[in-house]
Amino acid sequence: MGFEPPQRLVRALGEMYGDAAAAGWLAGLPALTERALTAGDGLTVERVAAPGGRSSLVVLVRRADGTPAALKIAPPVAGPELERAALEHWNGWGAVKPLDAPEPAGPELDAPELDGSGALLLERLHHEVSLRSLPEAKALLEAAGTLRRLWVEPPAGHGFETVAERTEAQSAGMRAAAEADPELAPLVDAALAARAELVEGAPELLLLHGNFRQSKVLAGERAPWLTVGPEPLVGERAYDLARLVRDRVEDLIASPGGPVTARRRVKKLAESLEVEQARLHGWTLFRAVESGTRALAEGRRQMGEVNLEFAGWL
Repeated sequence: MGFEPPQRLVRALGEMYGDAAAAGWLAGLPALTERALTAGDGLTVERVAAPGGRSSLVVLVRRADGTPAALKIAPPVAGPELERAALEHWNGWGAVKPLDAPEPAGPELDAPELDGSGALLLERLHHEVSLRSLPEAKALLEAAGTLRRLWVEPPAGHGFETVAERTEAQSAGMRAAAEADPELAPLVDAALAARAELVEGAPELLLLHGNFRQSKVLAGERAPWLTVGPEPLVGERAYDLARLVRDRVEDLIASPGGPVTARRRVKKLAESLEVEQARLHGWTLFRAVESGTRALAEGRRQMGEVNLEFAGWL
């Protein structure tokens, strides 16, 4: 199969893992995709979804019986096996439903951290229609209802990391950013202090999406809106909801009432989903600072500055 991966994917992998590692995995992508298609028992290709995501290739396909589906190919570092486990546990409840997905083994590549691939065969959604197509108030309402469905007990014997584990790993990068730029130190210190307090008193251990936002909720046929692209972990609902608070952050930054709107959004989302407001505030602060410092480290300066300005409003 000859194709060019979407440039959005090429750029994002380079930012996240380095150009050399990304190039190694991308070079093997055609062969990995062909192997997944062959293993998929009668899959035929329609086209590559574009502009696509930042961590995987999505190929729109049809199954042998004509049913539309989506074949998602992701590097192992993106955790496709954990995504599969979460989607199978949700079994279509609020999320895209996995089909009988092929699982090809990847070839040996020059970049060991991106060796191989994971393939997921998923029900076809309308990838061009996300909640971001709706007015903001309606989008937040639909997003909250979708997210609520995902918060369930994790499966027995699961291999998902906890919120404490993920955020501890992220804290190292935040500290490094503060050391490199002392002006960031007050925000980073506040975010890390909030995390320490939140982790100490975590109230629940539920299966979480991990990266939930409006663009991760797509229009479907089986249900009006279904979420995609989880980075699953287990922990409290406030952590999962915190990323949604920051949605459409560029619009908030451009608005003269941005700070007031941001704080009001924390209050409204906490009340609508019965989450403690102080905990949502703390996780929103931590996640905004973490995203901002990570974006700066990856060379995405504008996005980094936007997220850090948002954090400063809280």
